[in-house]
Amino acid sequence: MSGILFMLPNRIAERDLTETIPEGTLAHARACRYFLAENAKSARAYLKALEHPVPIAELTIVEIGHEPDPARFAEWIAPIVNGQNGCIVSESGCPGVADPGAGLVAYATERGINIKPLVGPCSILLTLMASGMNGQRFRFLGYLPIDDAERLDAIRRLEAASREPETQLFIETPYRNNRLLSALAEHLAPETRITVATDVTGNDECIRTKTAAQWRQTEPDLPKLPTVFAVLASGKSARKAVAKKPQVASPVKHGPTRRPNKSRSR
Repeated sequence: MSGILFMLPNRIAERDLTETIPEGTLAHARACRYFLAENAKSARAYLKALEHPVPIAELTIVEIGHEPDPARFAEWIAPIVNGQNGCIVSESGCPGVADPGAGLVAYATERGINIKPLVGPCSILLTLMASGMNGQRFRFLGYLPIDDAERLDAIRRLEAASREPETQLFIETPYRNNRLLSALAEHLAPETRITVATDVTGNDECIRTKTAAQWRQTEPDLPKLPTVFAVLASGKSARKAVAKKPQVASPVKHGPTRRPNKSRSR
């Protein structure tokens, strides 16, 4: 009989684990001996922080990287097929959600392995919760383009999509936070709302929602910390749709979620 593949969330900010990771999730992690990690070093630090009862050196921690190679799926899943439980753990947040793991889960599912997602923090959903924007229809876009012209085109397209109304969420490399906020404030319609959620669950957490016109009134001064942005166009039809229940949610889609200098933000 095959084992269980657990989807193990990681913390998204430097904080006491018990504040963001439920004890039930930690208990499953402590019982596991086989880990498929986006980054082996960060996984070892996480397992040490949660006080795994087995010495870290005696655990099997396989690094699958930011873009897991499908050619190695059979090798990585073999111990679970043979009856051992395993965990997929990302560097930050929930594996498989804007993070590696989805392809490996699909492969395991096709082979009859039971997948068990564990509860933990996700900065995308936490930002949506705090934004006051449409939680029935939303889309995660990953990173917007770096090139100014391409970025402007992306901003125009995401604002148009947000008029459905569909909340648009995306991230940026921390040192470009101010540049992105300036572009949003400048090019979005004055009444379009922008949420800026910095260091979610961290000691310096700050979540603010203002219209583009309000953001224009001050020079952006965001810290170089992981940040999630959310946008929703204003208008009577948008507000009515947000309040209406039930409403069928659109698929949550995302674009590229990685750049070479990856930061903890998921």
